Amino acid sequence: MSASHPPRGAYATTPNPAAANDGDELRFCSTCAFSDACISQGYDKTALSELHVLVDHVGPYHAGDYIFRAGEPFDAIAAVRAGMVKTFIDDSLGNEQILGFALPGEVIGLNAIHGSRYPCNAVALDTVHLCRISFPKISTLAARMPGLQTKLFSLLSAEIGKAALLAANYRTEERMAAFLLDTSARYARRGFSATRFSLTMSRTEIANYLRMAPETASRVLRRLSDDGVIAVKQREIILLQPERLAQMAASDDASS
Repeated sequence: MSASHPPRGAYATTPNPAAANDGDELRFCSTCAFSDACISQGYDKTALSELHVLVDHVGPYHAGDYIFRAGEPFDAIAAVRAGMVKTFIDDSLGNEQILGFALPGEVIGLNAIHGSRYPCNAVALDTVHLCRISFPKISTLAARMPGLQTKLFSLLSAEIGKAALLAANYRTEERMAAFLLDTSARYARRGFSATRFSLTMSRTEIANYLRMAPETASRVLRRLSDDGVIAVKQREIILLQPERLAQMAASDDASS
């Protein structure tokens, strides 16, 4: 990809042959967040072409680059084509509070729809490429494409589901199990391995997201490894007993 490095705090759109190589009027990128909503609905070439021309391939962003900052005007959502993106806010004391991690095929910026400004920051954790989509334009198109509108609602619902993980009254081990299973399912939906995957984020970032101390997160991962439930190889996680993780994630405080 020959695109130049984007400025911090803004989407950078540059001519990109990937738009032609990865998709055309009838075929979208393999990680496209909207391809299943379009192809499965049987939309004709004209409808698909209308959606495809709304997509700008942007990047690369490198680790630490801001994709957008809290408070900036909202005009677009973006689907992750490659890499991983961290979203977070800074609390009143300036401490980072991580809201989530977006994987390839997932969309960032949806939580800005209501307030018309991005309520959080988005930062690349590694080399990230995005598909930037004008929200006003895709909203207009979605009114004429029920499948696309349904997909937007589904993406919004998924955002609420991620928030529920943090709001739930899970104990630390349950919370980690739920996080690993959720990450596994999200990779699997994009055709990656459900039992072997890399966690680009640091252990400290995982702990921050799960609202636990870093040493607690490390201790829980070590315990799961010692019990043969998972294997940890640096940043690679192997789920050896996903059914055990599912049992942990499904348990509640009453069962302790």
